[in-house]
Amino acid sequence: MAFRLAEARVAMEALGADPDDTAQAIRAIGAMSGNSPERCFKRFARSEGGARILREKRELYDILSDIDRLGAMPEGSLGRAIWSFYTVEQISAQGLKGASEAAAGVDGYFAGDDDRSRFARRLRELHDVFHVLTGYGRDMRGEIACLAFTYSQTKNTGIGYVALRVLRGAGWNSEMGKLVRQGYWRGRRAEWLLTQDWETLLEEPLEELRERLGVGLAPIYVQDRSPGAPVLTN
Repeated sequence: MAFRLAEARVAMEALGADPDDTAQAIRAIGAMSGNSPERCFKRFARSEGGARILREKRELYDILSDIDRLGAMPEGSLGRAIWSFYTVEQISAQGLKGASEAAAGVDGYFAGDDDRSRFARRLRELHDVFHVLTGYGRDMRGEIACLAFTYSQTKNTGIGYVALRVLRGAGWNSEMGKLVRQGYWRGRRAEWLLTQDWETLLEEPLEELRERLGVGLAPIYVQDRSPGAPVLTN
């Protein structure tokens, strides 16, 4: 599959004008992904954990879209932290689903009942899981650092394109640049997270998961909030 650089540039310009337009980020990633999603899928399907997830036709969205279920999970657990993330940031799994479908179209790669579509949906849902697991916020620096972490995990060239373009624009040694590079190396050092049993892990203590999976401690950094993001009170 060929790269669509002109389409990616248009999407990135639109994203620069409105950093909260998630659909534009997804369009840019899709335009520059090439064959990397297929390579990632094949690796996933060959693995024991991935094959089991596909065989059981799991949909992580079913849990992440149930805000009451997340809120009822144990204090200090990953699931409870995701509940807090959604509540504070005023976002939801439903919102990410809507943005992805708007970007890909009704017949896009998220829509089917086949293994590849199911895998694409799971990767989409893991975006918010990775945000909370890594400790990178929804702010502009945190978003790109989370994408850099995800690139290390998936080797998706579209994700790499977005992260690299922002890194080059911000500067290698800028606050954004440092955080993006940190996210990349954290993703390299961590276990391969795509095949983890997240349906079960959501109930486990977040700090223990960070250590066991090699993600490391949540970073301390100054968030760069977009104009459309909620104002944090603490």
